[in-house]
Amino acid sequence: MSEERAVAAVEATGIAYEVTRHGPVGSLAEAAAARGIEPRQLVKSLVVRRADDDFLFVLVPGDRTISWPKLRQLLGVSRMSMPDAAVALEATGYERGTITPFGSLRAWPVVVDERVDGTISLGGGAHGVGLKVDAGDMIRVLDAQVADVSEPQ
Repeated sequence: MSEERAVAAVEATGIAYEVTRHGPVGSLAEAAAARGIEPRQLVKSLVVRRADDDFLFVLVPGDRTISWPKLRQLLGVSRMSMPDAAVALEATGYERGTITPFGSLRAWPVVVDERVDGTISLGGGAHGVGLKVDAGDMIRVLDAQVADVSEPQ
């Protein structure tokens, strides 16, 4: 059901998209290769908790990670955390490794790292499923905030 929810949500936005499917992979690099893209184009959708029942999505290129100091400064908060897998599932309706802002159980705010551009692939709601979209279109339809929130891995 999760894949169908994600695809229906991106379809409802009216932006161009492509669903890609592949078998099990052991790393982000393998997933990018299976989707025919560079690791930086495989965008990680990370769930961040600001407070009880207050989450947001932070989208960063696959070859980078969240910069906690930059994100805290952007949001004006002193503490944030990554919820465990069960809490992330409850907050979004998606398992880790499948998370996408498209079709989340709640429309949490979205912050996108400024390096996310061009054709990207993000989680498609199920393991081995990706949604290829144009980053600018995604940012627009998700009303995402774009900022420098990542650092090299």
